Amino acid sequence: MIAKAKEFITTIPVNKVSIKDLLSFEKSPRNMLVAVLTVAFIALFVIGVANYLIHSHHAYNVTRQHPWGLLIAVYIFFVVSSTGLCIIGSLGDVFGFKDYELISKRAIFGSIVTILAGFAVIAFEIGHPVTMLIYNVLSPGLTSAIWWMGTLYGIYLTFMIVEFIFLLKGDMKSAKRFGLIGLLVGLAAHSNLGSVFGFLNARPISNGVFYPTYFILTAFITGIYLAYIMMGFRYKLDFSAEVKKMLEGLAKIQGLLISILIFFVAWKMLTDVYGGMPNRAEVAVHIFHSWTFWAEVILAMIIPLFIILRDMGKSPILFFWASLSGMVGVFFMRYNLVHDTQLKPLQMMKIEEYQLPPEWVHYFPSMTEIMISLGGLGLCIAMYYVGTKLFNLDSDH
Repeated sequence: MIAKAKEFITTIPVNKVSIKDLLSFEKSPRNMLVAVLTVAFIALFVIGVANYLIHSHHAYNVTRQHPWGLLIAVYIFFVVSSTGLCIIGSLGDVFGFKDYELISKRAIFGSIVTILAGFAVIAFEIGHPVTMLIYNVLSPGLTSAIWWMGTLYGIYLTFMIVEFIFLLKGDMKSAKRFGLIGLLVGLAAHSNLGSVFGFLNARPISNGVFYPTYFILTAFITGIYLAYIMMGFRYKLDFSAEVKKMLEGLAKIQGLLISILIFFVAWKMLTDVYGGMPNRAEVAVHIFHSWTFWAEVILAMIIPLFIILRDMGKSPILFFWASLSGMVGVFFMRYNLVHDTQLKPLQMMKIEEYQLPPEWVHYFPSMTEIMISLGGLGLCIAMYYVGTKLFNLDSDH
């Protein structure tokens, strides 16, 4: 068994890459800007982690009334991106849509990179990550949605790695088998992540069946945005006819998905406000007056949908820029999800004895939280770049 595993690993087609090769990229202003930002973000990550290790959670602006902060939102941002890229990668190698085989390897590798970045960020939100891994196995909490989330994402990552190896080897039959299982586990993990919010009985604004399905829908949307961004950088916005055809198809799918998302969000807000349910209706109204909510709507929904409807996805360069806008909007989407859940203080909580809790809970991330979050993005870009040098991520067809 060990010999077979060793043979399986040693036969992975990997390019020989030196430090000189990693530094040999086209010195265009765009590439230089990305390189400088990536190095800066990783440096911020190191500083942020060092500050966390010195001061523990006191380095964060989270409180008893707002225990989930920016790192939770960024973790969700990355794992949603991972599931979305998994869906995009599965279109070709699992479901057999020939046009999308062009991006299968790149999307699956992207799904691995983004979830690893998410794990890197959340590791410094969990008080004892090593102990958590040990007791996750020794003392499983089968009734805990968070236990299922961690377990399912671990299994999902394993299947994604194995699928990617088979894609590199050109073994499409095995890649399809592992890809299908990985996709199903990923969707289960992702809907379960939505249930972490849906199960919050004490937070009426989140409680319910909305988020498990909403998470899968927004994952698909995020995956298409990232597909455009990855292909845009790969081809320097000079797309061949084959790539344009694939991207046009993705844009049309995106138009449908964003339209559905707009109805999802609209009905969620209406049902939250309707009836004036305590701790739900007033929170929804408060959200409606928040600029971050409108940043989410305009950047992730309105602008991209307008660009798509303009010519039905026939301008891939224009939609590349719309996808960058969309990803900024998706970040606000994740941040709003975490923050808005905690806007209304729980009634049993007091700041001090005999003092009523505030009407609204206010939170702004600390510099340590911001540095670790930006560092997660830097790690993600760096891992993806190294992967483009080590592996052939282009289609072999």
